[in-house]
Parts: sequence; C-alpha cells; structure tokens
Amino acid sequence: MVNRTWPFGDATKIGNGTEMIRLWISGLFKQRATRLAGAALGIAVTVGLLGALSSFLVGSSATMTARAINSVPIDWQIELVPSANKEDILKALHSSSVVKDVSEADFAKIDGFEATTGGTVQTTGPGKVISFASGYDKIFPKEVRSLVGSATGALLAQQTAANLHAGPGDFITVKRIGLPSVQVQVSGVVDLPDADSLFQGVGLPPQASPQAPPDNVLVLPPAEWHRIFDQQTTVRPDSARIQFHVRLAHEQLPSSPTAAYLSVSQSARNLEAKVAGQALVADNIGSRLEAVRGDSLYATVLFLFLGIPGLGLAIMLTLSIAGTASGQRSSELALLRARGAPIGKIMSLVVTEAVAVALIGTALGVSATELLMGTLSGASTSGSASFWIWTAVAVMGLLLSLMAIVLPVWRATNAKTVSMTKRQINRDDVSWWQRYGVDYILLGLSGLAFWQLASSGYQIVLAPEGVPATSVDYKAFLAPALFWVGLGLLTIRLSGVIIRTNGRLLRALIWPFTGGLADVASSSLSNQTRRLTTGIAMTALAISFATSTAIFNTTYNAQARVDAELTNGSDVTIFGSSAHPASPYIDKLSGLPGVTSVIPMQHRFAYVGSDLQDMYGVDPTTIGKATRMSNAYFSGGSAAEILNRLAKTPDGVLVSEETVNDFQLKQGDTINLRLMNASDHQYRAVPFKFIGVAREFPTAPKDSFLVANASYIARMTGAAASEYALIRTSGDAAKVASDVRSALTDAPALQVKDIGSVSHIIGSSLTAVDMSLLTTIELSFAIAMAASAAGLMLVLGFADRNRSFVILKVIGATPKQIAGFLWAEGALISLGGLLFGLASGLSISWMLVKLLTGVFDPPPETLSIPWTYVLAALITVLISIFAAVAIAIRTSYQNTALGLRNL
Repeated sequence: MVNRTWPFGDATKIGNGTEMIRLWISGLFKQRATRLAGAALGIAVTVGLLGALSSFLVGSSATMTARAINSVPIDWQIELVPSANKEDILKALHSSSVVKDVSEADFAKIDGFEATTGGTVQTTGPGKVISFASGYDKIFPKEVRSLVGSATGALLAQQTAANLHAGPGDFITVKRIGLPSVQVQVSGVVDLPDADSLFQGVGLPPQASPQAPPDNVLVLPPAEWHRIFDQQTTVRPDSARIQFHVRLAHEQLPSSPTAAYLSVSQSARNLEAKVAGQALVADNIGSRLEAVRGDSLYATVLFLFLGIPGLGLAIMLTLSIAGTASGQRSSELALLRARGAPIGKIMSLVVTEAVAVALIGTALGVSATELLMGTLSGASTSGSASFWIWTAVAVMGLLLSLMAIVLPVWRATNAKTVSMTKRQINRDDVSWWQRYGVDYILLGLSGLAFWQLASSGYQIVLAPEGVPATSVDYKAFLAPALFWVGLGLLTIRLSGVIIRTNGRLLRALIWPFTGGLADVASSSLSNQTRRLTTGIAMTALAISFATSTAIFNTTYNAQARVDAELTNGSDVTIFGSSAHPASPYIDKLSGLPGVTSVIPMQHRFAYVGSDLQDMYGVDPTTIGKATRMSNAYFSGGSAAEILNRLAKTPDGVLVSEETVNDFQLKQGDTINLRLMNASDHQYRAVPFKFIGVAREFPTAPKDSFLVANASYIARMTGAAASEYALIRTSGDAAKVASDVRSALTDAPALQVKDIGSVSHIIGSSLTAVDMSLLTTIELSFAIAMAASAAGLMLVLGFADRNRSFVILKVIGATPKQIAGFLWAEGALISLGGLLFGLASGLSISWMLVKLLTGVFDPPPETLSIPWTYVLAALITVLISIFAAVAIAIRTSYQNTALGLRNL
C-alpha cells in the first residue's frame, strides 16, 4: 500500500538502502523541484561569481604582462667594458634561449655643438653622438621618430635642433673630446621618445638616482660615426662606449607578472655569469615587470574590495535559500525517524540531496560563466583560467551544498527529538549577537579603522623606499568589511524590532494590503520574525552590493577618463615643438566637423636654478574650454580661484609641489626663471611671481613643471607661438583625430593623439587595471543576486509554508484575504530591503572611494551615481518580489484536497 501523505514513493521499501535513495531522489524531483531549483540556483550564482572573478584575476595579470613587455622599446641594454671581446659577448647572447634579436649601438661623448644660422652663432653644452647598426630600426622601431627631412644621414634631436636653431641642410660643428672639431651637414630632425632609457647609466646601483638624458644629441650612420670617433675612442677610451640592444622572445615568458619578472631576471643574471665581467646588463624589461607586479596587486585589491563582498553575499544567500525549506525538510525527516530509519541512513539521503544540488548548481554556474565570459571577452574562460580554477570552483560548490543542506540536518537530528523536529512553529528568540551588541561593536570598529586609515594618508599598495618588493596593506579592508557585516546585522536588529513588537508601525505598513485583517496579519508576521528579518537583510545586502559596486565602478570609469584627459591634455591634442608649433593651424582646425573648441597652449623649457623643467603657457580664462580643470589639480584653492588669481597676475607662475619643497618657496616670492629668447636663442632670466601650487596639469609630467600666462611668456621671450593645441570634440575623438591628421599632412613634425589612445596607458596604478570586464561581471551578478535575495527567498518561503495557506482555506479564508497576507509579507521585505540597501550602498561606495583616493590620479571630487543601473536594479527587485507573490497566490488557489494530501 502506498501512503499518500508520503511524497517519496512506497514507504514499505524503507529498509532497502539503494532503493530508498532512488525513491528519495525521484520524489525530490517530482514533489520538491522548487526546493532543489532554489538551492541549485544559489550554488550556481556562487560558483559562477567565483569562477568569473578568478578568471578576471588570471586574465588581468596576463593582460598586464603582455602590455608591460610590449611597452618596453629595448628589453636589455648590454654595455661592454673597454677591454671586452665583442665576439664573446655576441656568442653568449645568441646562446641564450630567451634572446630573439641583437643590434649594436655606439655612443660618444662630446664637448658640445656649434652652429651659425641667421647671422648668429649658437653653442650648446656637452652632448652625445650615437650610431645605430644597419637594420636597427626594424628591430627597435620606436627608438627614433623622424620629424623633418630625411630619416637617414646626420640627424639632430628635436631639442638640439631648437637650441642650435638648425635644420636639414645646415652645417653644425661637433666638438670632439681631446681632438679637433669636425663639421657635419644635418639631414633631418628626429624625436627620441625613449631617451630616458636609451641614455641611462648601465650598471649603477639600485639606490642611485636616475640620470637625465642629454639635452644635445646627434645621430650618425655607423660608417660616419666610426670615421669621426674611432680616433677619440683610442685617445679617450672613457668617452665612448658600445652597447648591444636585445629583443627577447616575448612568447616564451610566463603570463604572470611575477613569474615573468623572475624568468627575465634569472636569464639576465645567467648572461652576466657567462660574460664574466666583460659587460654590464640593464634589464629594462625586468624593471618594467617589477613595476607591474604592483599593478597586478591592484587587481587583487579590486577583487578583495568588490569581489569578496559579492562572494560572501552569494554564500549567505545560498544558506538562506536552503534554510527556507527547513520546515518542510524537518517534517520529512521526522517522518523517516518515526518509521524507524536510523540517523545514518537519514544522513545518507540528505548527503545525496546535497550532492545532487551541488552537481546541478555547479553545472549551471560553470555553463553560465563560460557563456558570460565568452560573450564579454570573445573567448571562454578555459583559455585564460586553468583547469585547477574550475576544479576549485566545483569543490567550493560541493562544500557549500553540504554546509547549506547537510549541516543543519545533522545538527537537528543530534539536538532534537522526533516531536520537536515535527514542530512547525518555533519561538523567535533574540540572537546572542543582539544581546551583546555585536552590530554596534562592528560599526564602531569600522568607523575607527576608517578614520585612522583616511587620516594617515596611507597607500594601499606599499612600495617602501629602496625596497623592490610590493605588498598589499590588507588592514585597509577592515573598515569596509566590518561596516558591511555590522550594517547587515543592524538591519536585522531594526527590522526585527518593528516586526517582533507588533506595534502600530507594522500594522500601518501592511494595512493597505490586509485592510481590516491588519491586526491578525501583523500577529502572524510577528511570529515569523527571524525568517522575515533574514529576507529583509538578504535583500538589503544584495541591493547594497549592487548599488555600491555600480557607484564605485562609475566613479572609477569617470576618473579613468579624467586621468586619460590629464595625460593627453584634451579629447584630441596636437603636440609640436618650438621649431614646429601647432598654433599656425588653429584656424584651419576650428572648422573641422566635431570640433567645438581649439585652445593653444605653450610648451617651453625653463631653468629653475640648474633644474630644467617643463613650462606651460596658457590663457587662464579660456583653457577650461578645451580641458577639464579639476579642483584636485591645485592646492590652496579651487581651480576657478587659482586660475582667476593667475589671470589677475600677468607675471604670476604656478609651481609644482616638488619644486616648492626643493627650493623652499613661499607665496609671493619672486622667481627668476631662465627661458630661451627668440632673438638669440640663448637662455635669459625672466622674473615671475610665485602665486600658487599646481599638483597636476594637462600633459605635464608628474614631478616638476611650471604654469604661467602665455601672453607674459610671449612678451618676455619674443616668441608668441604655441607648441600645443588642445581640441575639445562633440563626438568621436578618434574620428576627429583622424580628420586632424589628414588636415596636417603638410606638417609631419606635429603629433596628434586622441584620448582613447592613451586610456590604456594612464599612469596611476589602480587605473592601469582594466575594469571593463570586472565591472560587467560584478554588475551582472549583482542584479542576479538582488533578484534571488528578494524573489527566490519569498517563493521558497511561501512553498515551505504551504501548509499554513491550506489550513487558512479550510477554516474559510477567501483568496483575497490570503493574497493580502502574501502581499503584506512581500511589501515588508521590499520596503525594508530598499531602505536599508540604498543607505548602506551609498555609505559603502563613499567609503571605498575615500579609501582608494590615494591611488586615483587625480582623486575624484564627488561620487558618480549611475541612476539608470540603480533604478534597473531596484525595478528588478520589485519585479522579482511581485512575481514571487503572484506565484504564491496562484499556488494557493489549488485544490484544497490536493493541498491537504501533500501536507
């Protein structure tokens, strides 16, 4: 005989273990599909989020490594000592498995250059003459960029040409050391973009200050260089040197920045051992990879700040979803125990259910993540995430399923009798953490940690002076972590006070849905305080996670654009020189489609004492039309106040913080800066008045620079031309940049860059991490978890209490009255979740941005709120709650006899 009150088949087969497991699984899929689906979806969300975030970590590290090694023009610079044997060095290089290409570069020091142009004689200080072997430009194409004239022959560096006022066709005198001077005819003018690395001191100790590149450089063909300097090399061996420039096999390097750094460093040390002191190695690619190790830690920072809360929420959500079926599961297991099933056999059934849920959830999570990552990045995560990631994810899914399903049953069977297990109504006692005020303690500790960190000006990624290692300051995560947990507990406390006390506020909240039954409904709800407060807390945390993640990501993206604009200058910027300024083309460019304004900006060089610095001449009243003037760029006032002060002080100058500290300047001091005069091309002193500090400025370097009025610079130097032009666009900056290049075909010396081309190489460490993929992952899962927290928990909670609804129908409750009970519960969860969720989301996002202010460049002034996404998330939550209540109402309309049979 089949017992109709037992949903899992023939109860007479209870003694057959295998058959019992089969009946149990079959019954679960037939009669408890909602319960299985809910738990499996919770597992799927957790597994999917963990897999996606792990893939982000692996993928971002690989992207950083590839970007770093591709940005290094010369991987190794091997400098030979005077007595070295070139053939032995070349043999050692070619024997290394990581070496791909080798080319020679020869350097010679000189006492200076001289040129007679326009009836005047210009001379320079010491400089260098360099020669590149044949085919060098094919291996290292980024080292020399032709500006004017021929790309072969005697080529003057751009700054040297400006100093000598020389160009193609002019003759210049090269003053050799210890030998008579010689003349060469200039064939062209070039730019040396990598001069800092090209002329670095090889073999200097790590703590040594970097050497500035020479101001005066001439590039000669190999034959011409040897004709002029072979004799000088013999007379003064210390005045010349030979280098081998090396390109490594990048495809052989590991994808991790740390592993790639170790591989390159070990290969460099191996080479030094082989050449036995005959050469020194400048490991440029190793130095770059070492810096990127810090950037890769920022990916970890973002994972911890944005990913861990999501994972924690997913785990709590899974546990809560599984817990909604606790009453139903308790009744089933109590019936098994009443029929004589031993606890061991009961646990085997529960473990079977947990494994089934884990398999289904893991399969769903992995499949969804593969689809999501493939859609976002164009390739499945299997290409970037290793097999071990998915293995760990699967194990995580199984452990979570066991913890959510098996652990509560094991505790119940060991702590309760059969009669207690069957009990459907339990008193909601106040939790221990409420009695001891754990939520208040956590919030207090969070506030204290935040105050200490924010007031100390800490750096979240540490790079101590002189120490090559980097590390994450994990104490920074205490404040948001404690705040997030404390706020969740506070939500449970406050919502519990409202529901448990069954006061006027609760009745007022549910009266629109229950009408005259508000007293009865509120009494019923007050007996379900724990379940309702859990639902409110889960919904609030999900909304908080979605809101805080969205606000932080939007603020990040906005700040990344500010950083890119700071680097590039404007949407599109034309970079020229004193010899080839951009200002003559401003009228021509102003009429191009998509151009809203073109503002000139001078870029000169000025000596502060013996320190040569970049100097920018602007019109303070119009510069803001082409580029954003952020308050964070200046110290001692807002951007508008500082620029207004500059406009009112014709001889005023803004000085960088480093210069102020180095020269002990005070506001109002007169500074004599040496600028090149257009009449004789000599540096002459020009008085300026120090009126303010500039921390940053568009296109300026990060250390030392000056900003002054362009009109005053033009009047004092006799040169009114502006080297740069900043272009604000109304549309696609890349399209406008292309049109600008087409309009400047007759000016090849001018370089055009758009903001998009520099967005991926902006300077600050945090913004060097590509956030687009992480943003999409976080926001996609945030909406999914918000909907699950609200709607899915309600659906499963209603299903678990189907017995109560059937009894209500039996005693005469109408469908409208039952619907009022359901809508009241849904309204409580939605209202509490929205209020607490939005408040905590805004608070946490503010805290995150404040904590990360030190790594934004410049720091954001305000939060950027993505209203569209926030509204979409809230609407999704409301729709999920509406759907859950609608499903419950429809289910409650089922045949009463069928409902009684399934109790």
